[in-house]
Amino acid sequence: MNKLKILYVAAEVYPYAGVGGLGQVAYFLTKQLKKQGSDVRIMMPKYGSIDEETYPMEMLYEGVKIPTESGREVICNIKEYKDPKDKDSPIVYFLENMEFYEKRSNVYGYMDDDIRFLLLSKGVIEFLKKSDWIPDVINCADWHTGHIPNILKSDYSKDKKLRNIATVFSIHNIMHQGMIDHRNATDLDFDNGKDDIADLFDPKLKKQNFVRRAIIYSDIVTTVSETYSREILTEEYGEGLEHLLREVRTKLVGILNGIDYTYMNPETDTNIIANYNSKTFIRRQINKEDLQKEFNLEVCNKPVVGMVTRLDNQKGLDLVMDIIETAIKELNIQFIIIGGGDSKYIRYFSDLEREYPKVVGTHLMMDFTLPKKVFSGADLVLLPSKFEPSGITQMEAMRYGCIPVARAVGGLSDSIENFDMISKKGNGFLFHEYNPYALMMALTRAIENYKNEEIWKEIVQSAMEKDFSWEQSSLKYIDVYRRAINRHNGKEETKEDVIYHMYML
Repeated sequence: MNKLKILYVAAEVYPYAGVGGLGQVAYFLTKQLKKQGSDVRIMMPKYGSIDEETYPMEMLYEGVKIPTESGREVICNIKEYKDPKDKDSPIVYFLENMEFYEKRSNVYGYMDDDIRFLLLSKGVIEFLKKSDWIPDVINCADWHTGHIPNILKSDYSKDKKLRNIATVFSIHNIMHQGMIDHRNATDLDFDNGKDDIADLFDPKLKKQNFVRRAIIYSDIVTTVSETYSREILTEEYGEGLEHLLREVRTKLVGILNGIDYTYMNPETDTNIIANYNSKTFIRRQINKEDLQKEFNLEVCNKPVVGMVTRLDNQKGLDLVMDIIETAIKELNIQFIIIGGGDSKYIRYFSDLEREYPKVVGTHLMMDFTLPKKVFSGADLVLLPSKFEPSGITQMEAMRYGCIPVARAVGGLSDSIENFDMISKKGNGFLFHEYNPYALMMALTRAIENYKNEEIWKEIVQSAMEKDFSWEQSSLKYIDVYRRAINRHNGKEETKEDVIYHMYML
């Protein structure tokens, strides 16, 4: 097979500007794709936080004019970065603009994010018009890049240079579709996805649904887990797009995210006191004691229950607030929570720590080192999400032998096998109903099994030996890219193709 040329476009990419799971996926997936032989490259904005001394760049195209209908010129530069120390790291193209990227301290959260990310989409097109390198397929990640398939289909379907580019749109969280709440949009604000794209500086742009347009115009739509791809076909999870998704469900594919096994490796991790693997995980006890000291908890063998999460309503924190004091008193646990977000949750967990000194520990802000300490030292991690498209925390925790107690939704359901007392198989504890009683029962089951040393060893070993590496997932993406190219070129799938894709995915 010919080597695929892939351009991955995202608003954030680790380590240049990584905020959440999207940034990690963008980097580690593309890195694995390159390692397997694809010519894969990345394009993203050049934010002010990206240091050119750390990432020395070469000017590729200077003074690129992004067309607008308002008469106002937007001038961008396109710079290229190649990691000199890592041959598997993809080339990154940075779209540089002083007003919309370099003067901003954050990746997201601005009133003109609609302009900033349409500018990224238009910048991609202008880059390709100048470039000698033309991808076979563009993978557009989340709503920020949703206009790219629309632009290519509407404006460049007859362009000799760009008309053959297929597009894949990856939904990381369908709740975010643009700048307004599209579920409750009025008839005046509703975007059917088929009218012309608003100009960069047209107020109508704020009302456009970037995700709806991407679903309509892309060749393939992916989600970040198989279960999530089915969930979003329902009213409960579809965020108002379930009817459209049912119409195009033949181009909807779910592929579970992965994690990088070099970066997340308890055997070599320098952030933890004691290194170990699935055969020597008894050494986790050293890390547990270090974790207890780090958070000023009593050093003892009580089960330590952790949370590493964004403090957001999606993450099931209301359920935790309902049960955590009872769990502390009746299940005799210690509790640690790490993460920043909603002030309501920050106040609650701060008060909880004061109420239960030596039992509760908090770090209520973003941190990139402490999570590894939690994963390597805590016995359990809570993930009671309302919905979870993929989830990376459970994979990272299991890699380190920290057992998840999670709601069976989305990627949590796909990655965690509920422990069964009869067969003695499983690597976590799942519950289904979104209520505090279901969470408490699952946590109680976990604690009771924790008390049985032999059973607990089997559960920990099973979790650590589960393969969540990007190697298998990246092969599925390659298959999706080839399907997208075939669909774009009007090639009908044969019966053998369908069977092959079912086997692959």
